[in-house]
This record gives sequence, structure tokens and C-alpha cells, in this order.
Amino acid sequence: MAHTRKKIAVIGAGFVGSTCAHWTASKELGDVVLLDINEGAAKGKALDLYEAAPVELFDSRIVGTKDYKDIAGSDVVIITAGLPRKPGMSRDDLLATNAKIVKACCEGIKEYAPNSIVIVISNPLDAMAYVAKQTLGFPRERVIGMAGVLDTARMKTFISEELQVSVKDVHAIVLGGHGDDMVPMPRHCNIGGVPLTEMLSQEKINAIVERTRKGGAEIVGLLQTGSAYYAPAASAVQMAEAIIKDQRRILPCAVELQGEYGVKGLFVGVLCKLTGKGMEKVVELQLNETEKAGLANSIKSVQSLVDALKNIQY
Repeated sequence: MAHTRKKIAVIGAGFVGSTCAHWTASKELGDVVLLDINEGAAKGKALDLYEAAPVELFDSRIVGTKDYKDIAGSDVVIITAGLPRKPGMSRDDLLATNAKIVKACCEGIKEYAPNSIVIVISNPLDAMAYVAKQTLGFPRERVIGMAGVLDTARMKTFISEELQVSVKDVHAIVLGGHGDDMVPMPRHCNIGGVPLTEMLSQEKINAIVERTRKGGAEIVGLLQTGSAYYAPAASAVQMAEAIIKDQRRILPCAVELQGEYGVKGLFVGVLCKLTGKGMEKVVELQLNETEKAGLANSIKSVQSLVDALKNIQY
């Protein structure tokens, strides 16, 4: 019988990459290839995770490698490679180094997994997704940045904590670039269908919006030696699952806009429909003046990163 299990490649076997492999295997989304330039780390973590299969009862096969030919036939490739942030660094400080790394990863993907759908996690996210798409030359449906799912997850966590309600009933949206100018959308949030604005005071909502914007920095400050990995990995895997299972989920993702919100050629966080084809459609929201201004400001930040890329040899 033909081998029909799905295949997910994870590039980068650091904390984010190995955690992506962990969530992917535990959800049995398919077989996992963990790739890293440090072959021992990739193979060791893959074997360690594979040996958890009899305990956690998953049938996913996990292998480690440093050779891009092993990702051949991947349905989804998740790029986590790159330097993490350290305290005092902005995501933008990683621009030059991570652009080189992401470009090298994408050259390998283009050669060995040309039909894959690529999810980018590396920071600064919107600029790295741009580098990935330029290098890969894939249509926009197949190059997607992971940021909005994570940012909304943080916002939902803070709302659920404030209201003492289940996270299952909290719905939130964060748009824009993945940085301090991201645009949480309280007007579009609800708890079990009830608008957030009816459940919390403006002051409390403002505090949650602010904490969401600085959610990554809060964790970097606590860890001191790196950046978040459990929630970013879980968020990327939620996107991968939506694609692999053709779930048609509406999730906030960074995609190259082609006229939506009046923007062309930039990766910006927007609501998307994720299907087996990748990002099938951008769902545009009706924004009020404040939201429009917030999004315009966020887009300006993304544009300045992309402009900076043009002055870097990567």
C-alpha cells in the first residue's frame, strides 16, 4: 500500500523547532523531519521525541537531519531557524542575521520541497516572511507568517484571566505587523458571543491591549536567555493542522497583501481562511477610524523593515 501519511518538515531544532515537532507529533498530523545545521541536535531531539511515542501513543515517525533532501515531499514546512531575542533587543535588531538564515533555508526548501506550504516563525516576522517569499518564488497562498495566532492567543489568555472564564469561550483578533505596533481589535472580541466592550471597562481593555503588544518582550525579560517557544510553536502547529486537515479555519496570519486594506506587496497580519491549498482568502474587516489609523501605523513599521532589507546584503 502506498505511504499516505502527511509529512511536516521543521527547519531549526532550537526551542521553537523542537516544540513544533512535539506538538505536531502529539497531534499525529503526520511524520516529522527536524532539520538543523547542528546534525547531532536535530537527530538527538528527534530520537528523544520518537521514544515518547509508546508513552503518548502517537504513530508519527520523527527523524532528525541536516540534509535538505530529507524534506522532499513535505506538505508543510515550518521555518523556525534564526537567532532569538535577548533582553533589550527588538525583533528588528535580528534583521540582518536572520535574513541570511531564512534565505538559506528557503533555497533548500525551493529545491527539495517545491510544492510545500511554508509557515515562517523567524523574527522580525513580517520581514522574514517577505524574504522567504522573495527567495521561494511561491504564490502567496503558500508562504504564510505565524504571528496573529500567537498575538491573539496572548490576548485571549489575558482576557480569560481577567474575567475568570474559560479560554474556550474567548474570541479575539489582532491585526498588523508582529511588533510593538500590532493592532489588537477589542471591538471585534467577544466572550461566548458577548462583546468584550460590554464585559470590561475601557481602562481594563487598554491594559490588556498594551500587555498583548508587549507579550513577547515580557517573556524575553523573564527568561533572560531567549524568547518564547511553547505558545509560538503551538500557534504554528494550529496553522499547519488547519492546512493539513483542510479545516477552512479563519485565523489571523501574516500574508502578502495584494490590494487588501489598500496595501500591495507587504506581509501584514490579517484574517485569513486556511485550507488544504494554504491561505485561500483574506477576510477584510470593516475598520473604524481608530483601527484604520492603528493599522496604517503598523504597516508603516513593516514597510520600514522591508526598506532596511534592501540595504542589506543577504
